[in-house]
Amino acid sequence: MPFDFLILKTLLLGGTRFVGKSLLPLLLSKGHELTLFTRGNRSVPEGVEHLKGDRDVRESLNILDGRKFDVIIDISGRELDQTQKVLELTGFPSHRFLYVSSAGVYANSQTWPLDENSPTDPNSRHIGKVKTENWLALNGVPFTSFRPTYIYGPGNYNPIEKWFFDRIINDKPVPLPSNGSWITQLGHVNDLAEAMCKSLDIDIAMNRIYNCSGEKGITFQGIIETAAKACGRNVDKLKICAFDPIRLDPKARKAFPLRICHFLTDISLAQRELDWSPSFDLLEGFKDSFQNDYILKTSNDIDFSSDQILFDSLNN
Repeated sequence: MPFDFLILKTLLLGGTRFVGKSLLPLLLSKGHELTLFTRGNRSVPEGVEHLKGDRDVRESLNILDGRKFDVIIDISGRELDQTQKVLELTGFPSHRFLYVSSAGVYANSQTWPLDENSPTDPNSRHIGKVKTENWLALNGVPFTSFRPTYIYGPGNYNPIEKWFFDRIINDKPVPLPSNGSWITQLGHVNDLAEAMCKSLDIDIAMNRIYNCSGEKGITFQGIIETAAKACGRNVDKLKICAFDPIRLDPKARKAFPLRICHFLTDISLAQRELDWSPSFDLLEGFKDSFQNDYILKTSNDIDFSSDQILFDSLNN
């Protein structure tokens, strides 16, 4: 049944930060009746019901008991029991359960890009998302799950584009793993939100998992140069300093904001079935982040000390 002309009673778990903040206006533009469940630290738009609570505290989650929804959108869930506890109280949504998973669930591979049938890594820190997807499918919950790679854009609380902007703007050496030839992939938050919203109107999207990211991969070297252009800086005058990731302690790799390996997914299934394509290329997306987020929050109090751990790898 087509739902594009119906008002869907929708529960959004999250909604005032990053992905939820981008998704919220799209849902409102379609006239859906929205209920947000958040900790209550940020305001919500007028006309949106706001339930305050912590999903990991059963007593506050009980505010959902007996409430029924056509759509439940879970942005913040990481573990299976978090989703189960919500659905125990609300029952299954009548139309769709939208879930934000992660491309981080995939195992490393010798072939790229990875599609939705690529093997997952049982030791991934995101394995709870795979367990949630499997449980939804086995229990007959009508669901659509999205596996983004790195999400970026205004409001990003993970230090991805900011990490590069900080070093470029402050004329600091930008650490680069080896020769910077590993290929990774970033997707703008607005593109993810659009794909999620469109999936609600498409029957074939039911019980589907979609990779969702930018259309092209990019090398680490390319990310640095793109970030410089977004900042209005001369690429030829960048200070780039290579480090040796092989000699690093595994924990020290976290000093660099991206996983140091190839990380590229095939997004053609989402493009084909959702009639969707990313609207941001990386340069325009980085300009969006820089102008509409970074320069509004810029601070001189930036700690660059962890960079030395990376540079020291060349001397070990």
